[in-house]
Amino acid sequence: MEQNRAACAGKERMEGIRPVVRLEGICKSFGKVRANSNITLDIRPTRIKALLGENGAGKSTLMSILAGKSRPDSGRIYVDGLPARFRSPKDALEAGIGMVYQHFMLVEAMTVAQNILLGQESGIINPRGMGLRVRELAGRYGLETDPDALVADLSMGERQRVEILKLLYRDCRVLILDEPTAVLTPPEISRLFDALRRMAEDGKAVVFISHKMKEVLELADEVEILRRGEIVDSFLREEVPSERELAARMIGRNLEPRIELVPVKKGEELLRLEDARCEKVESVSLSLRRGEILAVAGVAGNGQKELVEMLTGLREPAGGVLSILGRDWKGFFHAPVRRKDGLVYIPEDRKGLATCPALNLIDNFVLTNRRSFTNGPFMDWKRGEAATRDAIREYSVQPPDPSAPAGSLSGGNLQKLVIAREFYRRPRLIVAENPTQGLDISAMEEVWRRILAAREHAGILLVTSDLSEAVTLADTFAVMYGGRFIDVFPRDDAAKVNAIGLMLAGIKPEEHDGGEAAGT
Repeated sequence: MEQNRAACAGKERMEGIRPVVRLEGICKSFGKVRANSNITLDIRPTRIKALLGENGAGKSTLMSILAGKSRPDSGRIYVDGLPARFRSPKDALEAGIGMVYQHFMLVEAMTVAQNILLGQESGIINPRGMGLRVRELAGRYGLETDPDALVADLSMGERQRVEILKLLYRDCRVLILDEPTAVLTPPEISRLFDALRRMAEDGKAVVFISHKMKEVLELADEVEILRRGEIVDSFLREEVPSERELAARMIGRNLEPRIELVPVKKGEELLRLEDARCEKVESVSLSLRRGEILAVAGVAGNGQKELVEMLTGLREPAGGVLSILGRDWKGFFHAPVRRKDGLVYIPEDRKGLATCPALNLIDNFVLTNRRSFTNGPFMDWKRGEAATRDAIREYSVQPPDPSAPAGSLSGGNLQKLVIAREFYRRPRLIVAENPTQGLDISAMEEVWRRILAAREHAGILLVTSDLSEAVTLADTFAVMYGGRFIDVFPRDDAAKVNAIGLMLAGIKPEEHDGGEAAGT
C-alpha cells in the first residue's frame, strides 16, 4: 500500500512538470516491418527516462526520429508545446535535442576541442576560449577530458564523453543516449551515471535507451517499455520490485530459471600458449581443454584485441609457443581450409568484421559456412536459404526475413545471426569476443545457455569486459592488464574470484592490504 501511494504521488508530480518534448502518434515502418506503432511519449526536464525493450523493439528508431536522423511516416513532435518538424539532425539540434549513438561520430585525426566545434557556425574561432569552455563544461558535469588530446588516442569511454560534450556545448536541453554503457568499464559506467544525474539536476531531460535491468533501476526516474514497436508499459522506477519482473514486462513472459553452471568433464587440450607474445601482448601462457570455458577478463585496451587477433590468425605471433587444435600457429593457419574448420571466431565488431551489411541474411549466413552448402564448385542456395530460415527461427532474429539486408537489423539481432552462423558447424574451439554485447536480457541468457551447451563438443575462450558474464560462465579466469595475465585461476578459488575487481586495475591480491575491499 505504501509503495502504491508513493507511486501515485510520484505520477502526480510528474504530470505537474510540463514536457519539453512530446511525441504523439508516431508511426514508422521499414518495408513490411513496423518499427514504431502509434507511440505517444512525454519527455520532461529534470527527469531521466529509460526506454527499455528487447533488441528490435523500436527504441533506437523512435529516438532517431526525435533526433532528426529519420522521419516518421505519421505522427507529430511538439517542442515546448509547439509543433516541430525535423528534416535533419541540424533541425533537432537547433531545437535543443541531441543524440549520442552507439557508434560514435568523431574525426579521429582531430583534437577533442576541434571535434566539439565541428559543424558549428561561428564567425571567429577562438581556440583558447573554446578550450576553456570545454574544460568548464567537463568539470561541471564530471566529464573530465583534455581538449587538446587527439580523439585517436582516447579510450571508448573518453570518446563517449566527447560526444556528450558536443551536445552540452550546443546547449542541448534533451540528451538521448543509445545503449551508452555497451562499451564502458564499470568505473566508466559509474562516472557516466553521475554525469547524467548532474545534467538532470541542471534542468536537462535525459533519455537513456537500454535493455539492462540493473542499470535502469539504478539510474532512471521513469521507465517506458517498448515491445514490437509499441509502448506496453509506463511507470516510475520504484513501482517495480525486482529486475526479473522488469525483464518479464519487457519480453512479455516470465524468464526461464537463472543460468546454472554445471561442470562438464574436461577432454583433450585444444589451445595452449607458452610465453606467447605480439604487439601489446607480453608473454602470456594458458591452456584450454574441451568442456572448459576460459574467460579472459579485462578493461578494453589492455591487449585483449591483439590476443584475439593472434589466436584467430589475423596477427602473427612475435614469439613463444601457440598451439591450436594440436598444431602450431603456422601449421594451423597456413594449412588447407579443412584443417581450420574446428575453430570459429565471434568478433566484437559485428558490423565491420563479422558481417557484410549490404548483403542479405542468407549471404551473411553462408559467408563462413560455404563448404556446407556446395555441390562441387556450385553453391546450393536452396539449402543455404533453408538453413538461414532455421537459424532465424531458432535464434529469434528480427525481422524474420532472410532476404533483408544485414545492415537493416538492430545490433542485437545481427549478433544473434552471427552466433547462429558460427555455432552451425559444431566447432571444436570457439573464440567469442564480447558475444552478448548489445543483447537484451532474454537474448543474453539464451546465448549463455548455448555457450554452456557447446562445452560438450568444444572449448570456449570467452574474451569479455562484462565481469558478471565472466563470473556466470567461466570455469577458469585469466585477468588481463597491461598486455599480461595478472593471474590465471579456477573458479573454485573463491579468494581470487572475489579479487577480480582489483586485478582489473592491475593490482594483485597480495599487494592489497585492505582484503575486505577486494570485491568484484
